[in-house]
Amino acid sequence: MPCNPETIVGEILGKRAVKGADPSAADFQCPFIKSRCPKRSTQLPDEPYPICSLWRGTGPKTDPQKDLIFVCPKRFYAVDFLTEVIKHCWAGDAPENPMVAPEVKMEGFGNVDFVIADVGQDGEVEQFLSVELQAIDITGSAFKAYQALRAGEDLEKKPTYGFNWDNVYKRYITQLIRKGYFHHHWKSKIVAVIPEQVYEYIKGRAGFMRSPDVKSPDVNIIFMTYCLEADPTRPGEYRPRLVTVEGTSHSNLQNAILYKDAPKKEAFTSQIKRSLVRAIDLADLIAAKEGTKTE
Repeated sequence: MPCNPETIVGEILGKRAVKGADPSAADFQCPFIKSRCPKRSTQLPDEPYPICSLWRGTGPKTDPQKDLIFVCPKRFYAVDFLTEVIKHCWAGDAPENPMVAPEVKMEGFGNVDFVIADVGQDGEVEQFLSVELQAIDITGSAFKAYQALRAGEDLEKKPTYGFNWDNVYKRYITQLIRKGYFHHHWKSKIVAVIPEQVYEYIKGRAGFMRSPDVKSPDVNIIFMTYCLEADPTRPGEYRPRLVTVEGTSHSNLQNAILYKDAPKKEAFTSQIKRSLVRAIDLADLIAAKEGTKTE
C-alpha cells in the first residue's frame, strides 16, 4: 500500500516535512544552531541528514504533542532551555553571574553537554548545575521516507523503523544514575532535558520517587521534558513546549530499576515446564562426551 512520507518524517531543518522539500537549497543550515546540520547517515556520506523529528503512528488524527518525537537534540535549541533550567531548577537565590560551559569533561565518564555556573569575581565556581540533552535513537531506517520527500513522491510501502526505547532504558538511564551519584557528592544536580514521550516511557518501566520540589536537597536528578505542539506564530509548523519538571535521586532511580517487584514464582516455573520439551538429559550428554574421548 502506498505510504505518504509526510506521515513518517515530521520536520526537516526545523520546518514541517513536505513532499518536494529540498534542504540543500538552504545549504542544510540548521536554524537552531545557525550552522550546517551536524547529523549524518551512513547512506549519505557527502551531506547532512537533517531530520529533526519523526511521527509515531500515521493518519489524520495524529497528535503532535503525543506522536511527534525529537530525534535530534539540537531541536531543543528552538527554546531557551538554559534560562528555563535556571528558572525552574536552580536551588537558592538566582545566580549573580551565570555563565555556560559547553562539553565539560567528567573524568572517567565522558562529557556533560552544558554546565551553568555562578562564577564569583575571583573567577571561582560557586554553584553549578549540569544539563544533558537527549533525543531518541531509531531502529531500522527512515531514510527511504526522506528520499521520497526530496523526490516529491509517495513510498511503495511504509519503511520499517521504530524508536529505540530499550536503548533509553539500558544506556541513558544507567549513565544518568552514575552522573546523578557524582552530583550528589558534589552537592549539585544534573538536569535531563528529554522528550516528554521518553519520560513517559521511563515512568512506565520504573516506579521511582518523583517530586515537583526539584530544588530540594533530596533531589539530584531533574527531568525537564518537552513536547512538540502546533506553533500559532507559524501556521503548519511546530514548536517545543515545556511539559514537566520533576526530580528524583540517583539512589531512588537505581533501586526502582534494579529492584523491581519480582514476578511470581509460579509464572517462572510455568515457563520452565514449557521449555522442558527442549530439555537435555545431562547424564546422557556427559556419557556421550566421555565416550567420544575414549574413542
